[in-house]
Amino acid sequence: MSTTKSLPSISTAELEGHKSASSCYVTIGSKVYDITPFLGDHPGGEDLILDYAGKDVAKILVDEISHTHSESAYEILDDYLVGFLEGSRPPSPPGTPAATGSLTGMSSEEELSIPTDITADYKVHKFLDLNRPLFMQVWNGGFSKEFYLQQVHRPRHYKGGESAPLFGNFLEPLSKTPWYVVPTIWLPCIAYGTYEASKGLPNNWTVAVEYMLHRCLFHIDEKMPDNRVAITMHFLLHGIHHYLPMDKLRLVMPPTLFLALATPFWHLAHTLFAFNWYVGTNVFCGGIFGYVCYDLTHYFLHHKSLPSYYRELKKYHLQHHFADYQKGFGVTSKIWDKVFGTELIYGPSGSVKSE
Repeated sequence: MSTTKSLPSISTAELEGHKSASSCYVTIGSKVYDITPFLGDHPGGEDLILDYAGKDVAKILVDEISHTHSESAYEILDDYLVGFLEGSRPPSPPGTPAATGSLTGMSSEEELSIPTDITADYKVHKFLDLNRPLFMQVWNGGFSKEFYLQQVHRPRHYKGGESAPLFGNFLEPLSKTPWYVVPTIWLPCIAYGTYEASKGLPNNWTVAVEYMLHRCLFHIDEKMPDNRVAITMHFLLHGIHHYLPMDKLRLVMPPTLFLALATPFWHLAHTLFAFNWYVGTNVFCGGIFGYVCYDLTHYFLHHKSLPSYYRELKKYHLQHHFADYQKGFGVTSKIWDKVFGTELIYGPSGSVKSE
């Protein structure tokens, strides 16, 4: 696993701002280390380190007169790696996005199911520790939008239990949703609403709703504000699914979140069709039914063996996860990907063609 893509570039000017006991950076070649937490633990005292703050320490680490440092010293430094000097980033090794040709660092859908080494992943990428509740880590992480999007779209596979901890408290059960909860709760509501209203909507309308929600709401990505509120909301809404795409209990939408998102659409439908309550109700029920179909199809594409047509959809959707999350937004159909130019096109080997 490599840090080359996931850690930021640090300019010389920025390095100059980290030369004190409150924030102490050092370099070795192109690598930049924030060793502030280690200052008090250094056997030679923190003053010795501060003499080299903002400087390259490669020579002093092997200086026999001062003290030749052991291999363990370099291992300690690895824990404090925070970036690379601007203009001196090393070439991307295998497994990084630049090397694989994908935006996620993965080359095949099989890699989605390879268990993540949780300790090594956190040590290398310094993003989220899958052993601890994720919500507060995202909220308090201080991640830039660029770094967050790089990481959240690099899939991990959690095998420490049924699901990675999100809240770690009484809210935890509300964040986990088995697939059968969706039809059990919402189909009776849809049936009743449709019974009370008139006729349904054409299928292509619901497919359009699915595409627009997936692309314009779930994948707001680069267009969202660069602050912790937006990043945390993105993570809860859809980022966690890209971060842990094979988590069975965090794939379909929890009823509480569903209600929160569906309520504005209820008011929108009845505003647009204010002349007739029954038409507005039917429009709303048609949209909700389309979303239920989307949610169930989405779950089965990830976790079930399917007939030939759906196997092709499964291949298409998993490419969206491991190859290019900026395309392939259609889940039950590719039609709107074709219309809006976001269709994933396969090469002869089955890999996604870049344009």
